[in-house]
Amino acid sequence: MDKFKTISSKVIPLPMKDVDTDLIIPAQFMTSISRDGYAQNVFRRLRDKDPQFPFNLEKYKDAQVMVVDDNFGCGSSREHAVWALYGAGIRVIIGKSFADIFASNASKNGLLLLTLPAMVVDRLLADAKNEEYTVTVDLENQVVSFPDGRSLGFEYEAFRKHCLLHGLDDIDYIRSFDKEIEQFRKKQEKEWAFSTLRANHP
Repeated sequence: MDKFKTISSKVIPLPMKDVDTDLIIPAQFMTSISRDGYAQNVFRRLRDKDPQFPFNLEKYKDAQVMVVDDNFGCGSSREHAVWALYGAGIRVIIGKSFADIFASNASKNGLLLLTLPAMVVDRLLADAKNEEYTVTVDLENQVVSFPDGRSLGFEYEAFRKHCLLHGLDDIDYIRSFDKEIEQFRKKQEKEWAFSTLRANHP
């Protein structure tokens, strides 16, 4: 997993509520357990239906930040939805609220989700729709900066912040303690001064 660095990027808006994981990546395209190859089909049904869908527009090409409405990522649990967004270049999603399972999958796969006040999100949705709107997301200092000079702090779980900044998924995090685990294993293999077994009494 790549280390998360401060991102300055234009914002791609998706002003839709209750976007479920099947809209993000339709089930028929979930053909592999690999993380690769899903970007081309992200929001496939919406893109095919509407030529003006944001992911079809050249002005949003290379955007790394997406802004969404309420309850993004609801529906079935599928990591493929996160993989598809990440593969499409999205590194940050700002929204009013996110489905719990989607949020968990996102944080474990290098995708930063930020829940901001509804008024801030509504303004972002409007500004990003009308122009190439750029924001800067600084995870280390937990600040989002806007073009007009405004900045807004945000909360983020300390453990997940550590993992994102250091590019660690759950397995990588455990393996970062390989030395300590090996020391513990060797200690456990040593003979103890007393028996840990229950005494057998007649």
